[in-house]
Amino acid sequence: MLLVAGLGNPGSCYENSRHNIGFMAVDVIHDRNRFSTWSRKFQALIADGVINDEKILLIKPQTYMNLSGQAVGQAMRFYKLSPNNLVVIHDDLNLPQGKTRIKKGGGSGGHNGIKSIDPHCGADYRRLRLGIGYPSHKDLVQNYVIGNFSKSDEIWLELLLATVNDNIGFLVKGDDNGFMKRMTSKTA
Repeated sequence: MLLVAGLGNPGSCYENSRHNIGFMAVDVIHDRNRFSTWSRKFQALIADGVINDEKILLIKPQTYMNLSGQAVGQAMRFYKLSPNNLVVIHDDLNLPQGKTRIKKGGGSGGHNGIKSIDPHCGADYRRLRLGIGYPSHKDLVQNYVIGNFSKSDEIWLELLLATVNDNIGFLVKGDDNGFMKRMTSKTA
């Protein structure tokens, strides 16, 4: 089983915020594949399905970003999963808008959701970083991250989320290089 965690904040006021791009990605995967309806468990919304003959559990922690590890950790312990069975999808300020990177392990890069997941799940899991760009000045970071995407962001955002969904099978198979080749060819 692969646990795919999209990070974000619950509530309609955060629905279209840059920090919620992880939720958005998981929602597109959910809506364009055959998954169960969302249900509440592990302080999260969860849905299960199959991609490439592999059982997938989608999870959207409802604990707010800074406590995401509580929900993800509960699910991992319940299903007896290792960090190798976890992919976390989250926003990244240090990547230009629409760019992606995947890496296994490493530091949090200042991301509070990742800081929360590491002590609950270990640090050796895959992280799908989705670029949201950086504001014009570091003092604007907090408001920028929780601020909504603009109308002009819709084109690259929709393409990015669709391309993640179209190539999620590569991540399911553990082919991170194949995933990145497809992502860069479609979103470049």
